[in-house]
Amino acid sequence: MSVSKFRLSLIAQSCVLACSTLSLPVSYAMQAADSAENTGRDETTEVIEIKGTRTDSAALSPQSAGIGDLFGDTQALAELARSVTPISAELIEAAAVNDLHDINKIAPNSFAAAGFGAPSLPTLRGQLGEIFQLGMRRQGGNNGLGIPLSFNSVGQIDVVRGLPPVILGSTQRTGGFVNIQPKRANLSQDVGTALVQVGEWQSYRGQFDYSALIEKDNEALRASVEVIREDSFYDYSEHQSDDLFVSYRWRPDSQSELNLFAEWYDVEWTDNAGFNRPTQALIDDGLYVTGQGRQPNGSMVPGAFALISPESLVELPRSQVYTDPDDINGAQTLLLHGIYERELNREWAFSQRFYYQHLDREEIAQNSFVEIVDGAQTFETRAELRYAKSPDAITWFGVNLRINDVLAYSQFTTEADLPVDLSGPLSNRRIPLTPAQQARLVELRPGVFVSPGTQYDLDGDGVGDFNLSDSTDSTSQQWGLFLQHERQLTDTIKVNGGVRADYYDVTASDPLPPAGVTEVPEDNYTDWLYGAQLSIQYQPSRAHVWYASLNQQEATSNSVAGGTVLGADQRINPLNFASETDAFEVGYKYAPVAASWYADVAWFTQTRGLRNRDGSNTGIKTRGVEAQWFYQAEQLWLTAGYSYLDARFDNSASFQDSRTVYDAFTDERPDLVAGTGVGAPNFAAFAPSTMRVQGLPDHQASIALGYDFTSQIALGGNATYTGDYKLDFLDTVRIRDQHTLNLFAQWRSVTQRHKVRLDIYNLTDEENWSPVFEGGYFGSTLVFPELPRHAELTYTYKF
Repeated sequence: MSVSKFRLSLIAQSCVLACSTLSLPVSYAMQAADSAENTGRDETTEVIEIKGTRTDSAALSPQSAGIGDLFGDTQALAELARSVTPISAELIEAAAVNDLHDINKIAPNSFAAAGFGAPSLPTLRGQLGEIFQLGMRRQGGNNGLGIPLSFNSVGQIDVVRGLPPVILGSTQRTGGFVNIQPKRANLSQDVGTALVQVGEWQSYRGQFDYSALIEKDNEALRASVEVIREDSFYDYSEHQSDDLFVSYRWRPDSQSELNLFAEWYDVEWTDNAGFNRPTQALIDDGLYVTGQGRQPNGSMVPGAFALISPESLVELPRSQVYTDPDDINGAQTLLLHGIYERELNREWAFSQRFYYQHLDREEIAQNSFVEIVDGAQTFETRAELRYAKSPDAITWFGVNLRINDVLAYSQFTTEADLPVDLSGPLSNRRIPLTPAQQARLVELRPGVFVSPGTQYDLDGDGVGDFNLSDSTDSTSQQWGLFLQHERQLTDTIKVNGGVRADYYDVTASDPLPPAGVTEVPEDNYTDWLYGAQLSIQYQPSRAHVWYASLNQQEATSNSVAGGTVLGADQRINPLNFASETDAFEVGYKYAPVAASWYADVAWFTQTRGLRNRDGSNTGIKTRGVEAQWFYQAEQLWLTAGYSYLDARFDNSASFQDSRTVYDAFTDERPDLVAGTGVGAPNFAAFAPSTMRVQGLPDHQASIALGYDFTSQIALGGNATYTGDYKLDFLDTVRIRDQHTLNLFAQWRSVTQRHKVRLDIYNLTDEENWSPVFEGGYFGSTLVFPELPRHAELTYTYKF
């Protein structure tokens, strides 16, 4: 059977499975009430308030936010034996959480690299994490280089640090995850919001969100449309997107509920590499070393082991980053997902979830980088049974199937960033491939060359003739079985344990073999991956909770869009399914009854595997402390967080694009830069060690607050701090202590329907820097200049 026929067969089987499980005559416990739906406040009658109480204040507190049923039932924050930060829709708006980077304003241990200017995945505890939506894992990018995340569908964000629980299953990234609780239709009334936002550099955003009743208390439909058109502070950079989100909600009776969601997202954005040549002079004084690199063969086109003869030190505008106006970068994705829940009786309940995503993505860059996803499809369905013999003993068990089908082409082997002189013409940045380079690639379409999906020795000399990246045509099936039990042993002690087994069946082939190859290489691999969790909670009083949790998981190591590549031996590497991860966490939560504040603190240690650019895995061991505190009064809300992170290589090798940035320069001008004359990029590998992982600060702190002077006027802001840290493995360049201060002023009408808000970001105009990419690979090559002071004005009308 061909791969394409096999793929269609799998998808058809999964659709049959989803339809059949939806018809099972069992049920699941209902979600709480419309008040937790993030759909705005009730306005059945218009009320004019004289005193200065904040109408949405209760929804700002994480203590009152229900965590989605990721660990079993929907639970309050204090009831979970894990380090979690829920961010409600009201808090997202109040703290100006506009993208995944902004969660560090609220959630500790969430410092992130720039992600080439467009964050697509969260970073938690120093590692890339996953994105879940309604408890189902979304497609991710290739080591984080995915598509930007639209917030148009977001009702609440649950930030969970550490391994996913057994209910969610084996994943690729294990530092933590963000679960999006999508907007739900309002069953009590018609409610709508219109928003217009204008910012500097011709930045515009518009959103229209309306929930309409079909039958009060039983059926409703909600639609949200968002349009973004943004120019940028950075040269040749922009973001344009259109997003349509629709949700349907139906309660046919008091024991069941159906929620369906659909989203279409079309986005074009810029792959922004920031500044190359991150010397200490650039970080401290903004001084850039000029001079175009020369390859060993004399070519001035950027290439491996090029050397730069330093010419001068100049202060480039921070907007003059490594971008190109002729780059192509866009994506379109369709998401369909939903959940059916039903109570059967007082003991048994059932839920059925499903998720489908189709992704097309194309990036063709002038520096020879290519990543094309020519159709990635993911389907997952999960059936869960809940058995409550008594309130003190609850068991969850279930089965899920996940199918991931990817056709993608990749080429990153001829990139060379350090030789490029950003102070010169655009031609400095462009890498036209030579005939010799083209011969080691395959032409996908006229003028577009990519790597084949595996290695070939066509001339029989015993050496591979091609460059390899992440091109793949692969299909994976993941069958999962899980069991979780929770028991109240005494009035003060509760335990929770769970186990999971995931069976993987993966087929991969070369999507574009070179000319002359008549038999397309294909391989199949099967494996079992296991996971387990155990936690204990001690609650001596209603306000105090102590807990300890242990989680273990065997994770996968995938490539672009979650696909699986063939190795140079034309086989699937078993190490892609052998990334063992474990995490131990001890914490304390203080949640006094009817009090205005909440606090928690956790200590953790975690080991994990990091997928390197060549497909290998590097062991990482992290440990640290994270704490968060929230205070809510009549007119004031305040949240604060702190984290300490010690991330080290676990006696494992490390890799960088170049050994140090100084390898790119000759030693002839020590007055300008202390060059070594090695040449760069030189694709450095470092021996196994326990060195600290580069690109991660040890200390991170944040505070955000808002104060209502009257029922109409509010002021507030947030501040973040990161301690100094090394940018590259050998610690030749450091990013110093940094802080960012943002302020806002807000006016609301007497009826609370009209709101105008002014945000000023980076008020003190700090010249801050951040790593470009997770994992430290580009630490000696690239660094990202963060935005200067800028303003944004937002008008919101509620009806």
